[in-house]
Amino acid sequence: MTENFTQLSCELFVDVLSTKKPVPGGGGASALAGALGTALGNMVGDLTLGKKRYAAVQEDIRELMKQASALQKRLLELVNADAAAFAPLAAAYGLPSVTEAERASKAEVMEKCLRDASAVPLEMMECCCQAILLHRDFAEKGSVIAVSDAGVGVSLCRAALVGASLNVRINTRAMADREYAEDLNRKIDDMLAEYLPIADQVCQGVTERLSKPPKKKG
Repeated sequence: MTENFTQLSCELFVDVLSTKKPVPGGGGASALAGALGTALGNMVGDLTLGKKRYAAVQEDIRELMKQASALQKRLLELVNADAAAFAPLAAAYGLPSVTEAERASKAEVMEKCLRDASAVPLEMMECCCQAILLHRDFAEKGSVIAVSDAGVGVSLCRAALVGASLNVRINTRAMADREYAEDLNRKIDDMLAEYLPIADQVCQGVTERLSKPPKKKG
């Protein structure tokens, strides 16, 4: 049973991450980055609720926050899920492979473990894609005083999306079933092609808004 890494302090999580221990690794770090990014979307929403200036979008903001909270929760769960999925794979690499029977058994176990280990970062990517879309709305409809937080949030989700894709790809490259592996690779390539430009547009839009001088009162 793997440790519950989300219960660690920030300092301890980073300390463990910096060691040669197999988990948490890039997958867990990506999931955490996605959760942090999504949380910033919720922050934008919370700063918008109850403000007269944004009365017309209150229901929209509540719905965005509801969706963001679900993604935030799932991404945190995926920090530990990634560690749990990697443990059997790490053990499979150490299986004996002297005899033909051992090699065949190891190959079968490895293939299953590689598929299982790919499924978690693939779900991370799906969550991050959804979070990027939410940030587009948070940046557009949320309080102007928190627009920078929307930019940071979408940037973290973008980084998490790319990071998770690398964790899928490191597993697909080792799969014997190349048809299955290439199908997964196409899925992640399609997600990156669609959602990275959206994230970049949101971040660029935030940057442009922050580059403009504030409006003078009176």
